[in-house]
Amino acid sequence: MRALGPGSVSSFLKIILDVVFAALWIALGAVALALLAALLFSFNPDLFPDVLSSNAAVVASRGPLFAGMLLVFGLSIGGVLVIVHSLRQIFVTLTAGDPFHPTNVRRLRLIGLMLAALEVGRYCVWGLSPLLPWVKKVEPNFNLTAWFSVLVVFVLAEVFREGARLRREAELTI
Repeated sequence: MRALGPGSVSSFLKIILDVVFAALWIALGAVALALLAALLFSFNPDLFPDVLSSNAAVVASRGPLFAGMLLVFGLSIGGVLVIVHSLRQIFVTLTAGDPFHPTNVRRLRLIGLMLAALEVGRYCVWGLSPLLPWVKKVEPNFNLTAWFSVLVVFVLAEVFREGARLRREAELTI
């Protein structure tokens, strides 16, 4: 079983990433529509009178908070979307049999930055959770696995950078 090239494991993983990429775009669209509906309903509760006739005032008062939560969720999906898109681009080069393509270094660094940003965003949500009265108290924890993953991705980016440099030198000597 081959790891690189057409018909290999990397091409199979690229197909899986394509499916996940499409599903993430659908999820992001659904969150955007829900965000739009939450904003419309919070500014004009009479817009949907039959939906929540008795609880319209409660929903209208919490609409901006709900919209904020949807915005944070949408940003998280967007971060994962950037990671999956970069992985798809890396797997295109792997399927082509060119793992040490120079742009893979930039893509891996972007993946590392997005993983770090998602983790920092998780800490921000924990920091803001006491301000929300209906959220149970959440104890923040330091996720060592997430930060280790960030470091591994940055180390892999440097390995790919060195591989691209060696490939360039080999091309010049031949």
